[in-house]
Amino acid sequence: CHYCVPAHTAIAGMMKVDASLSEALRNRTAMPTEKLQVLHDFTLKVVRNRGHVTSDDLNTFYEAGYGERQVLEIILGLSQKVISNYT
Repeated sequence: CHYCVPAHTAIAGMMKVDASLSEALRNRTAMPTEKLQVLHDFTLKVVRNRGHVTSDDLNTFYEAGYGERQVLEIILGLSQKVISNYT
């Protein structure tokens, strides 16, 4: 939304997140690294498919260097976002 994107961009800046990362997310362009692109793509699949990802999706995620812990961290982050939006 017109509020959330600038607000989260400002917060990311205060946290010293690389501006190229914020720009790629905001402009829906490729992420700066392949590993971050895999993270981005997997997270969107979790959201769009309501948690139903394929074995191939998981394998691609794992092959990029992520593990089960990061899958759970994505679910946790998405859960916090849903709770905050609904309340």
